[in-house]
Amino acid sequence: MQVPHLNTIVIVGGGTAGWMTATALATALRGRYRIRLVESDEIGIVGVGEATIPMIQRFNTVAGIEEAEFLKATNGTFKLGVEFVNWGRRGDRYMHGFGRLGQDLWMVGFEQYWHKMRALGKARDLADYSITRAAARANKFMLPRTDLGNSPLAEITYAYHFDAGLYARHLRKLSESRGVERIEGKIVRATQRVHDGHVDAVVMENGDRIEGDLFIDCSGFRGLLIEQTLATGYEDWSHWLPCDRALAVPCESVPVLTPYTRATAHQAGWQWRIPLQNRIGNGHVYCSRYISDDEAAHVLLSNLDGKPLGDPRPIRFTTGMRKKAWEKNVVAIGLSSGFLEPIESTSIHMIQDAIQRLLDYFPDQGFSQPDVDAFNRLSRFHYERTRDFIILHYYANQRDDAEFWRACAHMEIPAALREKIDLFRTHGRLRRVDSELFTEVGWQQVLVGQNIHPQAYHPLVDVQSEEGIQEYMDSVADVIRQCVDYMPDHAAFIAEYCKAPPM
Repeated sequence: MQVPHLNTIVIVGGGTAGWMTATALATALRGRYRIRLVESDEIGIVGVGEATIPMIQRFNTVAGIEEAEFLKATNGTFKLGVEFVNWGRRGDRYMHGFGRLGQDLWMVGFEQYWHKMRALGKARDLADYSITRAAARANKFMLPRTDLGNSPLAEITYAYHFDAGLYARHLRKLSESRGVERIEGKIVRATQRVHDGHVDAVVMENGDRIEGDLFIDCSGFRGLLIEQTLATGYEDWSHWLPCDRALAVPCESVPVLTPYTRATAHQAGWQWRIPLQNRIGNGHVYCSRYISDDEAAHVLLSNLDGKPLGDPRPIRFTTGMRKKAWEKNVVAIGLSSGFLEPIESTSIHMIQDAIQRLLDYFPDQGFSQPDVDAFNRLSRFHYERTRDFIILHYYANQRDDAEFWRACAHMEIPAALREKIDLFRTHGRLRRVDSELFTEVGWQQVLVGQNIHPQAYHPLVDVQSEEGIQEYMDSVADVIRQCVDYMPDHAAFIAEYCKAPPM
């Protein structure tokens, strides 16, 4: 028997999460459902998620967002990876670049040949074998040339830096043109059906009731529906990720427009640097047990490239996830579903991932419990696996100059993370499980970048002669160097392709 379709979807909250959800649903549902978004201009948004990972290209493409137009509207720049400073030891510097490393040879991955040659003292830096890392180091960028076949120039994997507030505004304009109805005002409470506890309406400050069949909670840390109304509970991960505060401030630009995010480790946390066309976004993520707010602000302001464009804005958080991202007829998306600090720029991707999962398990009026359970299992899997990758950055440090870092290096870590590190330490093997977010290449770069090397390499590497491996690796590095020489400067490319109007 066919269960009736939903009629009305109500999105509670705007910002990046609300307007990404509205854009995706308006595009996918083709006007068959009524979509209403409720937000208040008086309620601020966190709005610091200005760096992304490459999967956002897929979202923008499906949503029909033209790249150059979107970058002009958001003061956007391109991103080839994240540079990490002081994370292994003070003075260390490495990059987690997008895309692959080298070219595979025979039956073994490129990294295994690198492990052998590194142990012999004959390998170059990993950046020499990565088109994105080498280009980032040279401040170069171009769009991939897919017509060039096997060339590294055909495989330039990239993401974006942009103003999250302007991105939400861009998406709002797109959503409203596709039929999404925006309702301005503050929600004071939600009401529930007596017989099953499903939310049936949100009540506005002026007394209006906004009724719906499916409610999407994009209300941020408050979790207006998923927590304040349905009390699903929150799982605290601060014993693994102890940072609990951040200060955010933009500063003036500098002449060199770098195509990468930077994360610099400090005494009790780390500082982000995100270059936009019109300014640089900065923030200091820290643990309040080891440093005061005033000291944290001093660290942030002392490490800016240019004059600050305001006072640092405080943000408090508890790293973790909602125990259920979907409960009854409420789905939490964005900060209402959980928070992982932005060290690997995953915040916007977690929104995108939840939207895709909602479409995969899109309900009818029956709200099948097995579908809801499957959604929640997958949500937990992706949060936990992404969490483990972030924990790795803290755990894999050799810093003895600060109590915070010593505590991180000696903490008990999740079993799945321990298994990954142990597997890598023996023969450099890494295994991506069930489409977890970060690939073997990402794990490889962080492990090696933070001075964790395997005791041996894959035995099949020795099928090739040492001379043959050396010739092969040198040829990969030489081709990448030539490709980077060919690429234009990042700032010059932006000026021609997507220059934003003056603010």
